[in-house]
Amino acid sequence: MSDSDKSGAGAGQPPRDVPIDWEALEDAFENNAPEVHSYLHLSTGEVLRVVDGIADPEMHQRIASDTSYMRIEPVSSREQYRWMERFIPMVEDKPLSDLLTQAIDGKGAFRRFKDVLMSHGAERERWFAFRSERLRVFMEAWLAAHALKPTPRVVWPTEPALGLAKEGREKEAVAGGDVARRTRNIDTLRKQLHELVETLSARDLDKVIAFAEFVKARRAARGFSAREPSSDSGVESSDPAASSEPLAPVVPTADAAVLEPPVASTEEEATPSSRKRPAAR
Repeated sequence: MSDSDKSGAGAGQPPRDVPIDWEALEDAFENNAPEVHSYLHLSTGEVLRVVDGIADPEMHQRIASDTSYMRIEPVSSREQYRWMERFIPMVEDKPLSDLLTQAIDGKGAFRRFKDVLMSHGAERERWFAFRSERLRVFMEAWLAAHALKPTPRVVWPTEPALGLAKEGREKEAVAGGDVARRTRNIDTLRKQLHELVETLSARDLDKVIAFAEFVKARRAARGFSAREPSSDSGVESSDPAASSEPLAPVVPTADAAVLEPPVASTEEEATPSSRKRPAAR
């Protein structure tokens, strides 16, 4: 069945329920590269992406002729360019607005537009939200035109017994100190990440880098807060990250109110004792 036949297959028929993966469908509508072809599985809602030069041509032909799949027509570059034009007047920062106007002039407008927003986090997030809203309108119109009714995707629950058994095995592995296994897992994950990076588009790589920088910054902030001593003397921090530090127990005596919380540093360990000697005299 050709794409045109598939397009008219839903006319006059009751809507067909399809569990839609909105994020995958949004990526398919946004990616209009000529070598990329996206298909929606009408039973599972999965989005299959076929790239010319990478996928087997015979497999591509089988998918295109399979009535279980429907070809997804992405939003044209012209329409996505209009989105950038409509977004720029919404930017209140005049210098940034001028930079964006210059960026979309000429070939490579999409890349330059994104590069300008890279250093303006708030406006960058507003642009992503603005574009997602426009893509959602196109996706819903496309689904309605093909008599497809989006339904929530089913997440199958895990059996309680299996969950408990898995939790028990994980605790045993941690208790046993299986460092070699953890090292192999790290190497495997890094290898998988490297393989995934090779297949991602520039837009997807931008998302991955932004999220990785966020995770790195959050981890650094947590580590700093765990090492920072409490400003209230004699009071232990309730932060789980801070409580994980090997602190010596605080003895509830009369001198506790004037003692600094003990930390691992040898220079700060001398501080409580130096304060105790004047109190003894």
